[in-house]
Amino acid sequence: MLNHIAIMGRLVRDPELRHTKSGTPVSSFRLAVERDFKGENGEKESDFIDVIAWRSTGEFVSKYFSKGKMAVVSGRLQMRNWTDKDGGKRTSAEVVADNVYFGSARTDGEHAGQAAFSGAEDSPRRVAGNASDFALLDGDDGELPF
Repeated sequence: MLNHIAIMGRLVRDPELRHTKSGTPVSSFRLAVERDFKGENGEKESDFIDVIAWRSTGEFVSKYFSKGKMAVVSGRLQMRNWTDKDGGKRTSAEVVADNVYFGSARTDGEHAGQAAFSGAEDSPRRVAGNASDFALLDGDDGELPF
């Protein structure tokens, strides 16, 4: 079975970082994700999708993202059943993030390049950079091998 989702959108508000009773960090945030088509009024519509990021991924999101920032999230879709204050049965959909990436260039005062964070790792990993981040190998003539 396969349950994988990837979304990109802007944070509607700053992420909220909390800790469980056992001390596990969890961050929750909402992304405004534009649809690929225009609505009846001729304007693009957006879906507002709740995201949950656990442990170090949640701490990463809380530290480096804020309202208005573009984020790319990959993870799984989770349905949650709950009871409202009137006793009615409700269902909510949310994305449980495995990886969170910066979705746009960083602004002035931030580091160049883009970074991503995977909950399976302990620190951000570089996924793009400046030309100065790369160097020719000894004996490399610059030609492609194919």
